[in-house]
Amino acid sequence: MGNDHLVITLLGSGGGVGKAVLALLEQVLQDAQAPLHQSLTDCTIHCIDAKPLQQDTFTPYCPQLASHLVLHQFDLQDTARFKRHLANTATALVIDASWADTLAMLDCCNELAVAYVNTALESEEVDRLNELEGFTLIERYSRFIAGRNSYTNLKAIVGSGMNPGVVQWFALSLMQEQPDKLPLACYIVETDSSFYADRTLLQPKTVYSTWSPECYLDEAILNYPMYVSHHQALFLYEAVYAQTFIIRLGELSFEGCLMPHEEVLSLGERFPFETGFIYKVNEVTTAILQNHLDDADELWDWNHKLLDPRDAELEGSDLVGVLLVYDDHERYLYNVMDNKQIYAAYGTNATYFQVACGLYGGICSLLLGEVPNGVHWVDELSDAGIKAYGDYIAYFMKPLVRGTNAGSDGLLLQRLRK
Repeated sequence: MGNDHLVITLLGSGGGVGKAVLALLEQVLQDAQAPLHQSLTDCTIHCIDAKPLQQDTFTPYCPQLASHLVLHQFDLQDTARFKRHLANTATALVIDASWADTLAMLDCCNELAVAYVNTALESEEVDRLNELEGFTLIERYSRFIAGRNSYTNLKAIVGSGMNPGVVQWFALSLMQEQPDKLPLACYIVETDSSFYADRTLLQPKTVYSTWSPECYLDEAILNYPMYVSHHQALFLYEAVYAQTFIIRLGELSFEGCLMPHEEVLSLGERFPFETGFIYKVNEVTTAILQNHLDDADELWDWNHKLLDPRDAELEGSDLVGVLLVYDDHERYLYNVMDNKQIYAAYGTNATYFQVACGLYGGICSLLLGEVPNGVHWVDELSDAGIKAYGDYIAYFMKPLVRGTNAGSDGLLLQRLRK
């Protein structure tokens, strides 16, 4: 990455994650101490979206960075055009915040030796196959694993959002504090209380989410609850919202649902302990899902509404972290962000800003660090790479709360509440 003039291509720049990344990079541009500041002072960011967007779409999020943006509109399924774009612009890094097929994007970047970072695995073919209903996440993961070793001509980090991404760093960071003792379990935990401050805005037959409602429903009603134990993915033959699992983080406790997620598979592939993702969303959405256990497919036909603070004030916060379970105690590390504070500073919601912090860690690692060729999860970076990633995300991700529970609630099925 030796060019003085940095060229980045951002896919899906008009979406929630894309705008949040630009808002974060705006702060980097204004802060001489921030990692990557110097590179951004002389950069071009090419923004590719399927729908046409105007420059003033981005000005509220990044007024100074906006002059560095060049907007493009085309479908990323046109990979020949995408490759021409990468070559013609001399792009050094692709930031993928879109729904484009992950393997197709990696094919293009690998051919041209362009670095790549994204937040999640996407597969257009898997999404089209009805027979995979219930198991789409693990099928996307399996196809990615089958192909990943062929990408040797680029440096890439996949799943560098909040989860997956930051939570994998959380897990390794906590484990390094007790290196002689492997935990019995590692649970990814999240409780997101974000909702409109004015409840009269609540509309009938509407599903609300702080991130892509379609992707949320994919995990919440289309897939079965999944966890991994001794490197084996296990599924519970039950609706995700038919059961909850207790989580305690010091004085804080909540009951969340077991959701399928990429970092559960990547951590579970590497370590023998039990791992799963336990997630609680706002009470309104939770009640809707619980009241439609027998007719969940109906929710696909409802209105899907993103909780955007630019539409109306959001209250509540998003807490994301990990809980390590040992035989006689538990240890946790989490970040919590308040919607009102994040909107005032960055113009987005707490969830999207947490995702942007994870992407920033991946961006800095690829442009400033020594990431070897190949495709990596965050937890597969070297010890030096893990430390650097943690330093990058901690620049904006505050606070990081560490603590210990004196006892333990046990493994997953011991935490089950019907």
